[in-house]
Amino acid sequence: MKQIQGKVIALHTPKTAKVEVTRQWQHPIYLKRMNRTKAYACHVDGIEIAVGDTVHIEPCRPVSKTKKFVVTGKVEN
Repeated sequence: MKQIQGKVIALHTPKTAKVEVTRQWQHPIYLKRMNRTKAYACHVDGIEIAVGDTVHIEPCRPVSKTKKFVVTGKVEN
């Protein structure tokens, strides 16, 4: 499974974290490096995280309508 690294931006509901993932891509015409961000709803179970933490997430079977990722660990800073 592919692990993605992102930053926790919200913990509004129990067992759910909103994680923002930033990726860079190059514009095909202007050749400028640009940032794109996307927020994923992730399932959290047994890991203590707070807003602002950097975490690893990976895809899993759908847990609910919006949760298709699970938090696998916290990145040590």
